[in-house]
Amino acid sequence: MPSRDQIHYFGAGPAPLPTPVLEKAAGALLNYQDTGIGICEISHRSAQANQVLADAKSALTQLLDVPDTYDILFLQGGGTGEFSAVVYNLVSIWVEKRRRRALEDLTIALADGKEPGSKEDLNAKVLQRLKAEVDKELKLDYLVTGSWSQKASQEAARLVGADKVNVAVDAKARNGGKFGIIPPESEWSLTPRKREGGPGSALIYFCDNETVDGVEFPSFPTSITGHAEDDVDDDAPLIVADMSSNFISRKVDVKKYAVIFGGAQKNVGNAGITIVIVRKSLLPPTAALASPEVLRAVGLPIGPIVFDWATIAKNDSLYNTLPIFDVWIAGQVMAGLLEKFGSKKIQGQEEISRQKANLIYGALDKYPNVYHVVPDESVRSRMNICFRVHGGDADKEKQFLAGAEKLGLSGLKGHRSVGGIRASNYNAVSVEGAKKLATYLEEYANNK
Repeated sequence: MPSRDQIHYFGAGPAPLPTPVLEKAAGALLNYQDTGIGICEISHRSAQANQVLADAKSALTQLLDVPDTYDILFLQGGGTGEFSAVVYNLVSIWVEKRRRRALEDLTIALADGKEPGSKEDLNAKVLQRLKAEVDKELKLDYLVTGSWSQKASQEAARLVGADKVNVAVDAKARNGGKFGIIPPESEWSLTPRKREGGPGSALIYFCDNETVDGVEFPSFPTSITGHAEDDVDDDAPLIVADMSSNFISRKVDVKKYAVIFGGAQKNVGNAGITIVIVRKSLLPPTAALASPEVLRAVGLPIGPIVFDWATIAKNDSLYNTLPIFDVWIAGQVMAGLLEKFGSKKIQGQEEISRQKANLIYGALDKYPNVYHVVPDESVRSRMNICFRVHGGDADKEKQFLAGAEKLGLSGLKGHRSVGGIRASNYNAVSVEGAKKLATYLEEYANNK
């Protein structure tokens, strides 16, 4: 039986965890902080659980320099759950803004005699105008650059209707039916804002790193702008990023986003929790949400309460029973990065991630007759390195995987939807592991 240090696991998720964290977890599962019970057994309402949450929030805040104008939430449902939560929460905010605007306009019009009817008719008139605006003007922009952003856009269409979802980028259509590029921003078809003569979009959504397809945005897109804290343009879209598979792997300017979310099971911890960083101005009391009655009246869905960010924030992520062990693991991982990199914080991890990716891509590029990297070089993911062996020859790819397993290089099989090989270069993959994979790539190519 191989020992843990003999295996280098490149699986796409759940991903490897730092061995020191797992060793500490083994003790915590049996007896947490000398309480005589394990961490999975403590109440999520206990003082210990509250401290676990506080520590995890503090570590993430320090790592990413999260401003105090943002809240950090821990939920369940994975990144996929947030596909729905984004729509439920941000559409509700958009609707309530429009309702209040309609109420103000029609109240003035009635008082001035410019609008026929009585004050008793006001609510009906407001809802009538609001429904017309929802039908004609509600738009959600999605940048579809891989399988996960595609699924997110499909979920939005399922919830609010395909007519309200604008796929502003369809990378698959632009690339012969396969993901692997991000079209130039000049080709994006974002919904024009009010000041440009369009309806404006409620949000712009993108997946920062596509796990299945190996595509990563090199940097924040320059052509998308959204609400800043001091932005007086009420029609500016809210920028949402799914960072499930490159979370805490590089520096992020949190202020550019309204919402960042990610499942923990790639770089942060084990499967079971989702982390949401949300601007506080999108939460009560600053923001107002449309009531269930209003949403029903205009034909929009009402979200499950466990996906309601306002409810989760009000209850400090403890509205329902949160898996505290999963939060503790994430907190330990993030605290370990702070201890390791000190003042560099997340930039230290970014440098290592780039070093490991360069080692693997360097070996692949050296043998173009043997290996084909799937995504375009301009958008290659540092986290998920997707390639084919001998043009995707099934037998030779099986041979490649079998040889890797013998050397303790596991988890390299590509996603079932696309096949091929995928080396997931998450934070817990060591530089030694990346070097060993690069060496195997060279040896396989020379002995083919």
